[in-house]
Amino acid sequence: MADVSTPPALGSQKGVFALLRENPFLLGLSMFASLGGFLFGYDQGVVSGVLTMESFAYKFPRIWIDSSFRGWFVSSLLLLAWFGSLINGPIADNIGRKGSMILAVIIFIIGSVFQTAAWNIASAFAGRAIAGLAVGMLTMIVPMYLSEVSLPGIRGTLVVLQQLSITLGILVSYWLEYGTQYIGGHRCDPSIPYSGGTPSDRRFDPLNDVGPDGCTGQSDAAWRIPLGIQIIPALILGIGMLFFPESPRFYLMRKQEDKALASLARIRRVHADTESLRSEYLAIKAEVLFDQSISRDKFPGKQGISLFFAEYYSLLTTWSSFRRVFIASAIMFFQQFLGCNAIIYYAPTIFRQLGLTGGTAGLLATGVYGIVNTLSTLPALFLIDKLGRKPLLMAGATGCAICLLIVGGIVGGYGEGIQTHKAAGYAGMVFIYIYDINFSYSWAPIGWVYPSEIFNVGIRSKAIAITTSSTWMCNFIIGLVTPDMFDTIGYGTYLFFGGWAIVAIGFTYFFIPETKGRSLEDMDSVFGDTSAQEEKARLAEIASSMGLTDALPNEKIDSDRVEQVEHRV
Repeated sequence: MADVSTPPALGSQKGVFALLRENPFLLGLSMFASLGGFLFGYDQGVVSGVLTMESFAYKFPRIWIDSSFRGWFVSSLLLLAWFGSLINGPIADNIGRKGSMILAVIIFIIGSVFQTAAWNIASAFAGRAIAGLAVGMLTMIVPMYLSEVSLPGIRGTLVVLQQLSITLGILVSYWLEYGTQYIGGHRCDPSIPYSGGTPSDRRFDPLNDVGPDGCTGQSDAAWRIPLGIQIIPALILGIGMLFFPESPRFYLMRKQEDKALASLARIRRVHADTESLRSEYLAIKAEVLFDQSISRDKFPGKQGISLFFAEYYSLLTTWSSFRRVFIASAIMFFQQFLGCNAIIYYAPTIFRQLGLTGGTAGLLATGVYGIVNTLSTLPALFLIDKLGRKPLLMAGATGCAICLLIVGGIVGGYGEGIQTHKAAGYAGMVFIYIYDINFSYSWAPIGWVYPSEIFNVGIRSKAIAITTSSTWMCNFIIGLVTPDMFDTIGYGTYLFFGGWAIVAIGFTYFFIPETKGRSLEDMDSVFGDTSAQEEKARLAEIASSMGLTDALPNEKIDSDRVEQVEHRV
């Protein structure tokens, strides 16, 4: 088969830092697009602090009291995020990668306004759900956009920026809430009699502590301001994307070749007539033509909605496609069932289990967790394209399993007595932070990188829609059941997630191929797809017509031959 990967002039032989220095515009573009991840992380982290604020509990007492209802409040965003990630594949193929991002931003702003202005439980849930729809769309499209505009040698690094932005969003939300909790004065007046414990460690109870017990001093602004601030980065992303280029692959799928070449030249910051750029452009075009021809052969006579469903169905019935969808979805599954979001959503609850009393102390420990979460993602930027995906996944799952089992043992061994065994509680907190380090350099970023890079261009948007929706469905389940798990099985919650971490080690070793340094156009060989030799011969013919064979590396574009191939396919 012809080599249609990125040519050496643009290639993956250079180091990550050298490629980044040569492509500062690409780095800036990726960092900006990753604001979509920031929105997800911020909205994900802000809910944990809001749920601990007594003014929020006074406004919505049922969410405070009922653990199941609290789980639904957290998970309403996640359920709609699942739906948003699933429907954004066809949206991205019709209005473009940029268009779907801008649409998601508009929806997100509407949801944020509802959350900020929430006047009853229905409006609060509506805001969470609307914002969730947008978050799901963004988490599906941003990694795909970054993978399509990147170079093979730095693709993993740039997509990791999505995860880094998520952690930054979580970090900002944690510390912002730590500050806004003081708006409106003291939460409770210790001089007022209280029936629920000693004044020094009292907690707000909306059934007993409203009105005469003096616990309504905290202003609604304490939680409305953090919910409203997320509108600002959303506006920046939406307006900024108007000025950035569309994916060249999308233009080629729409047969807008002049726009595709201009877009690629703008991204690479070279003239459109540059030989290396033309070679890369033709490699992308060859892959697009190939995938479109395969689609026509597989689904003759189908178009519109019938073709849409037929292509989705083929992802699950064709072995080579199903294998990739299964592996990518499994990575997303493990990303959630290692317990990351259970800790993010309910961090203050976890730190209370480990003996940390007082709402302020819980938010402080949660803020520290956010710092660890962000800093621990940074190594992935430098290691993912050097060590590869598989070694990081193996190491991360091992570290997570050890830490979760230790924390479960501490909570189970000391139980309520952990309040009087401060050393054990602090040890548990340390292992929570070590867990976060192991997760943040491995499964957190690679969960977004791997699915974005293993699918052919013709099915990429649909396949990523499926795999991203799988992480949101798993995320929804985690967010929904974790409060009840803490209430019913306690320390068993940590053992449950630790057990899945052990399973993830074995799955990674036996089933996940390495993709380090491979171009998007040669993933067939990575996955050992040798069943379609005729199709590969067709790709070789298309590539040959464009001067992409090894024998003719510098052949000029032959327009007549290209048109003949395009006519046949």
